[in-house]
Amino acid sequence: MRGPVTLAGDREAAPSTGALTAEVEPSTDPASALALLRRHAAAFPLPGAGSTLTLWESLATVAAVSLTAARAVEPHLDALAILAEARSAGHETPDTTDSATWGVFAAEGPGVRLAATDPDGDGVVRLHGTKPWCSLAGSLSHALVTAWESETTRRLYAVPLGEANGVTVHPAAWFARGLSAVESGPVTFEGAEAVPVGPARWYLERPGFAWGAMGVAAIWYGGAVGVARRLMRGGREPDQIALMHLGAVDASLWAARATLAEAAARVDEGRATGADGATLALRARDVVARAAEAVLEHVGHATGPAPLALEDDHAGRVADLQLYLRQEHAERDEAALGRHLLDAGPRLPW
Repeated sequence: MRGPVTLAGDREAAPSTGALTAEVEPSTDPASALALLRRHAAAFPLPGAGSTLTLWESLATVAAVSLTAARAVEPHLDALAILAEARSAGHETPDTTDSATWGVFAAEGPGVRLAATDPDGDGVVRLHGTKPWCSLAGSLSHALVTAWESETTRRLYAVPLGEANGVTVHPAAWFARGLSAVESGPVTFEGAEAVPVGPARWYLERPGFAWGAMGVAAIWYGGAVGVARRLMRGGREPDQIALMHLGAVDASLWAARATLAEAAARVDEGRATGADGATLALRARDVVARAAEAVLEHVGHATGPAPLALEDDHAGRVADLQLYLRQEHAERDEAALGRHLLDAGPRLPW
């Protein structure tokens, strides 16, 4: 079953979002997804500029058909949003071309560290070290990368990718069964030239950090919708247990949908900045992630092993969503939300 994913009331999706459904297929690969993004740029407005709901609906619409495609376009869009936010804050940004394809590499991992230095004292920053979890690094032209400029502070840098700039991708580390086409292995930087984007800590402290995190939740929602639509196919008359599973799926998705719609409104109204934005992102991601996990469980219980064993699209969608959801830190993020509530002071949150 196909169709655009909407998040607010009974409104129809924006025409630009609806147009995506004619082109996205379960087999859409990352390169094709990025090309589709360029053809449908109007479907993906910048967050926080009045059309955040349209952006998230477009991401969810792509994800409902292909999480691989959504996983490819999300970091590119995030990078464009980060660069736009930097420019609006008065920070210099590198010149880029319309054909550039971007990733955002900001993860940290045990035993690896990426350092930024100016070894010759001439203002040219160079990166040395290894960065984990660099999705599609071997297929992209540029990336925004966080690196340590001191022992205690990280900063964001724009980096041309490729061996000509001292960047080596290690794709052999990717053994995932879900999102198998979105290789996310380590990358080594050996003197790669980089351009700073914003001051130290700006990347993590800017309002758009929370907005991008919620955009990922919109993709989880779309992926869950894609899995849930398997229940709506024709077949034998549902018994009481099948109806229970369908009802539980609907309730979970409704809660996630309402959460994302309110979050999008808060972003566009300027009520998702600072501590409020961080708290909102933790809440929204938790609600959507729990809903997606509930959908996976109920659909699995309702349909049994046959779709997972005999239906390529469904089996792939389930594996993709299970892996994608692990970007959320589960109980650790819930603990972080609890800490935010206590740190907010005596005001009651409910």
